[in-house]
Amino acid sequence: MTASIALTGAPGSPYTRKMLAVLRYRRLAYRFLPRTREALAGLPQPKVSLLPTFFLPDERGELQAVTDSTPLIRRFETEHQGREVLPRDPALAFLDELIEDYADEWLTKAMFHYRWAYQDDIDKAAAILPCWQGFSVPDEELAARGKMFSERQIGRLYVVGSNAVTGPVIEASYRRFLEAFEEHLRHHPFLMGGRPGASDFGVYGQLTQLAAFDPTPMALTLKIAPRVHAWTSVIEDLSGLEPADSDWIAADALPSTLKTLLAEIGRTYVPVMLANAQALMAGAQTVETTVEGLPWSQSPFPYQAKCLQWLRASHGALPADSRARVDGWLAGTGCDRLFA
Repeated sequence: MTASIALTGAPGSPYTRKMLAVLRYRRLAYRFLPRTREALAGLPQPKVSLLPTFFLPDERGELQAVTDSTPLIRRFETEHQGREVLPRDPALAFLDELIEDYADEWLTKAMFHYRWAYQDDIDKAAAILPCWQGFSVPDEELAARGKMFSERQIGRLYVVGSNAVTGPVIEASYRRFLEAFEEHLRHHPFLMGGRPGASDFGVYGQLTQLAAFDPTPMALTLKIAPRVHAWTSVIEDLSGLEPADSDWIAADALPSTLKTLLAEIGRTYVPVMLANAQALMAGAQTVETTVEGLPWSQSPFPYQAKCLQWLRASHGALPADSRARVDGWLAGTGCDRLFA
C-alpha cells in the first residue's frame, strides 16, 4: 500500500486549499496534520515557514519539508499516474502554467489587500484565523493572537504592493477578473475545458478566501459573479469527477473567454512582473511601474522573478509548432511582452 502524503496547513491559506483540492481530485491518500507542537514533533522544519508544508522523502528516503505548490503539483504528476492536472498538449499546458502563476502571484494581491485593508475583513480574520491554530484556549489568548497577527499582516501590506494608490488598481482588476471568469463559466465548467488544470486549482485557492471568506470581496463576488462563487464550492472536492483526455479545451480553438482573461493578465500581472524583475536586476530598493495608467510601487520580490524565469524557460522549451500557437494566443493580450 502506498504511504499517504503528510502535510500541514490552514483553511485561511489559499495555497493549502489549492493543494488539498488537488490531492482530493487526484485521489491521492493524504494525512492533514494539525498545526500543533505534538502533531509536528520530530518532523523537519522548512527553511522558510510557508503553508502548506509537505513532508516528503528525498532521493535518499529522508523526510524533507517542502512548501512550494507549483513544483509540488509537477512532482506529483511524475510520481502518481492518472487524473493528471497538466494537459498533455504542450501549448495548452503552457497556457495552464501561465494562468496558474497569475493566480498564485497576482490574485493573491487581491486576497491580501481585501483581508487587511477593510475593517470588517480585518475583524473577521483577527477573530477566526487564530482559532485555526487551536481554539481550546481562553478568550483573552485568542484576542491577543488575533491582535498580534492582524497588526503584523497590516504592516506587511507593502510587500504585495497594497497601498492607498494601488488599492483601487487591485480592486478594479479583481472585478474585471470576476467578470471574465463568470463569462467563461457560462460555457465551460473549468478554465481548461471539461476537466480542471493546475490553473483551476490555483484560481480556486485564492477564491476560497476572496469569494468565500473575506466579507468585502465575497459580497462583490456574490453580486456580480454568482457562478464564480458556486464554482469555488464545487472545486473543493472533485474526487468523483471522471475526466477523459477529450475533456481538455481543443488546443486549436482557444475560447474567446480565455483570450479575455489573457488580456486582463496582460494589463496587470505582466507589467508588475516585468518591473519586479528589472528592479531586482538593477539592485533597486523599490519596484516602480504603472498599471492601468496609475503608479504602482512595491518592494522587490525575488520569488516572483524566479516565477518569470520558469515561465520563460517553459516558453523556450516548447516545440516550435506549440510555441507558434502560444505566441498566436498571446499576441495583442499584453502577455506576449513576458517573452519578447
